[in-house]
This record gives sequence, structure tokens and C-alpha cells, in this order.
Amino acid sequence: MTAQIINGNELAKEVREDIAARAAKLTAAGELPGLAVILVGDSPASMVYVLNKERACKANGIRSILEKYDADFSEAELLERIRVLNEDPSVHGILVQLPLPDHIDGRKVIEAIDPEKDMDCFTVVNTGLLMTGQPRIKPCTPYGVMKMLESIDYPLRGAHAVIVGASNIVGKPMSMLLLQAGATVTICNSKTRDLGHHTRLADVLIAATGKRNIITADMVKPGAVVIDVGVERDENGKLWSDVDFPNAKEVAGYISPVPGGVGPMTITMLLLNTIEAAERRLEAKKK
Repeated sequence: MTAQIINGNELAKEVREDIAARAAKLTAAGELPGLAVILVGDSPASMVYVLNKERACKANGIRSILEKYDADFSEAELLERIRVLNEDPSVHGILVQLPLPDHIDGRKVIEAIDPEKDMDCFTVVNTGLLMTGQPRIKPCTPYGVMKMLESIDYPLRGAHAVIVGASNIVGKPMSMLLLQAGATVTICNSKTRDLGHHTRLADVLIAATGKRNIITADMVKPGAVVIDVGVERDENGKLWSDVDFPNAKEVAGYISPVPGGVGPMTITMLLLNTIEAAERRLEAKKK
């Protein structure tokens, strides 16, 4: 058996065509979608992510507002910029690139964002809505994974999904979306005993740890869907992922590659969240 590849680049292209069409419709109705991204500091990796987001916005009819500040930018100044963006009706989404410099309280900054404009779904309000099954905004990476599962028409109701990694960014919100889809969910973390015992029971296996090849082929149930989220770079700059892809693809039924899997979908879902926020604003105006 050789797994079918879930191509994130191709799927992202399809979704972005819909995003561009919806953006054009919004713009024609006088509601040009706008996303503000704030970067504090000069992290090369963060700069790459931010520029990729800016390019994606411009290519799909979304106004991109990039605010870049030096590493010594104060917490008070950052909070003031967020206040201004919260009150700007032309801005539908706000994203603060993490991590922030040590002198800035990241949680305070995130909570300062208007929940209606919280495109990462990081605020307590939005995570609470997600927890109670009423998500207004879905976290970008888990939302992208759900779109990937939808693209292969996988029947999640009654399936056993195992998530390796319990972060607030991927693991925890991923579990909520899967539960809402009717899956039975197991979350594994760094303290889990006999990780392979759990992963071999998974109909859907999602790895999101950032630990190289933590999922080997013998840990995959034959025919399972394997979604590889975690990535890291070694001392030579080579990209590695959570799953031993060359060997795991000989066991799995479906598998996502790195690169070209979840990554393109994460940025695409950020664009989609922005579109959906603009559509909600337009509907509110009509009432």
C-alpha cells in the first residue's frame, strides 16, 4: 500500500479562488476586506511568515496592513496600536506575530484584540466559543486540517482521531473541531506512556509536536489518515517534520507531506477568516 497524498498546495489554490471571488464581491459592496499584521522585532523566521501573509492577501483581493516595529517597541505602545486598529472599521482582522520580545506580555496583547478581529482565535472569548461548540472564528491551522479531511471526504463521525501534541495553537483546538465533527478524540502529550499504543489505534492521526520523526511507520495503523503538522529545522537548516514520511506513506491510506501540506492551508485559512469577518460586518450593516 502506498498512501494517497493530500496536496495542501493544490487544495489551498482551490480555496483561494473562492476567497478571491468573495473578496471581489465584498469590495463591490463597499466592504474591502482588510487584515492588519503586527511584527515586533527582527526575527528572520517571523519576517518570512509575515511577508508570505502579505503576498497572499494582495494576491486574493484583501488589503494588507503591515506594521513593523523595532524590538524595543514598548508594551504600552503596542497596546495602543491594537486599540487604534480595533476601532478602525476598515480593518476586519488583526494578527500579532508571535513570539513577542520578552518585555511584552503576550497574553495581555492577545486579550487586547477585539474578539471580532482575532483571526488566530487566541482570545479567551473565541477559545471559549470554540470549546462550547459555537465557534465564530476557527484557529487557522486546525481549520486547515479540517479542510484537508473534508477534501478527501473522510467520514469523521465515529472515527477515532489521535492528536499528538496538546498546544493551545494546534492540539487543543484541533480536538474541539474533531469532537464537533463527531469523532472520538485522544490527545497525547510529552508525558504519554507508550505513544505507539495510542497512535496505532488512530483512524486519523494528527502529529503536531515539532519533534523530528516522532511518528514512525510502525506507529501508524494500516490505511489511516496521517496529517503532519509539526516542523523543525536542524543545525544545517534542513526541514524535518513529525512523521517519517518515506516509510509512513507505505502504511497510511492518506498522508500530508512537509512541505506542501498543512503549511499552505494555514495561511489560506487566515485569509478565509478575514473574508468571513468582512462578510459578518457587511451583514451587520444591513440590519
